[in-house]
Amino acid sequence: MSDDRAPETSGVAASPPAPDAPVRQGVFASLRIRNYRIFYVGMAVSMTGSWMQATAQAWLVLTLSGSASVLGLIVALQALPVLLIGPYAGVIADRVDRRRLLTVLQALMGALAATLAVLTVTGVVEVWHVAIFALMLGLGHAFEQPARQAFIHQIVGMSLIRNAVTLNSVMVNAARAVGPAVAGVVLTLVGAGWCFAINAVSFVAVVASLIALDGSRIAQETPVPRAKGQLREGLRYVRGNPSLWIPLATMALVGTLAYNFPVTLTAAADFVFDGGPQALGFMTSAMGVGAVVGGLVVAARGTIGLRPLTLAALGFGITIGAAALAPDLLTAICALFLVGWLSVTFMSTGNATLQLNSEPHMRGRVMALWSVAFMGSTPIGGPLIGAVIEATNPRVGLGVGAIACLVAALLAFLAHRRSRERAAAGL
Repeated sequence: MSDDRAPETSGVAASPPAPDAPVRQGVFASLRIRNYRIFYVGMAVSMTGSWMQATAQAWLVLTLSGSASVLGLIVALQALPVLLIGPYAGVIADRVDRRRLLTVLQALMGALAATLAVLTVTGVVEVWHVAIFALMLGLGHAFEQPARQAFIHQIVGMSLIRNAVTLNSVMVNAARAVGPAVAGVVLTLVGAGWCFAINAVSFVAVVASLIALDGSRIAQETPVPRAKGQLREGLRYVRGNPSLWIPLATMALVGTLAYNFPVTLTAAADFVFDGGPQALGFMTSAMGVGAVVGGLVVAARGTIGLRPLTLAALGFGITIGAAALAPDLLTAICALFLVGWLSVTFMSTGNATLQLNSEPHMRGRVMALWSVAFMGSTPIGGPLIGAVIEATNPRVGLGVGAIACLVAALLAFLAHRRSRERAAAGL
């Protein structure tokens, strides 16, 4: 049944749930809100196209250059703007109308995808072209991600934010399952350029969905007035709250060394399993399917807080390690199914923990730091993992990511225990 009640206004502080307590809701609770359904469908179409482009772009770069290091550099370039201007993008997300900002950004990114499609279909594309467009798309994502994350809260309200965040992760990973599989077929039949063209068309869906939203059902948050020191204010706010800085630090380490799957899986499909673009599509899709299944479980029965986040990081590391040791493609696909499951559990737990522990006027800046930790770490991790693969093999690249997750779980556990001891001592 549709529930078109407007979400609660963010001017009233809501009490966060007890740490580590299960938050039981219907699996699709947030989709009862009409605005979120419209937004969700538009983003699902666009995300599918984006995953098609990511897969095709990785394969195109590897084909043009023959180098995993070059591929790692291109992946790093796309994430570089998030690292450099991500925190400031969060300030902008707190200052402006997020719906309007998202509409403009999605339209511009669609135009970039269309231009890259023309260059590729006409056969004139070179690696430096891809590098420029990756950088420009990354610039769009730097501003889009914190605005989109905070905008979801305006649509569904505090009571459904965890469910909405998890379903958003399910949608992203369903797109990860469908997009690369379709891209593998399109790459084989007509080439990378048509993957870029399909992605350009997919942006129309999300722009149309943003225009179609009922503005009266969107919680209006008063934009933060422009003032000096707002970026520093956000950093101080995070530093003083362990429920914020521990998830961010954990994601920074995992994002740097583990979330480099466009590099590691592309290289493994080609150099380990000798399977070509179709093998890459199957491997990436296996992660997506696992994430969808895991995400639906988390949406209905998930927990939030630092302890569940630590356990998710531990499981994520173990499953990546299993994928690194897989003796054949079928075993790797099975292991990657579990990687996807633990990946979405880790991401959605961290994301929801941040949103539920952030004040409304700080949410854009906090979520911008989440984007920096997740995507902004890639300019460091992408080239590093690419170089590791060049010097050794893709299995070692995956193994480094597995170790990073295990170390992050240990550090999060120790930091959480220390913060609780300090709180108990009144420090």
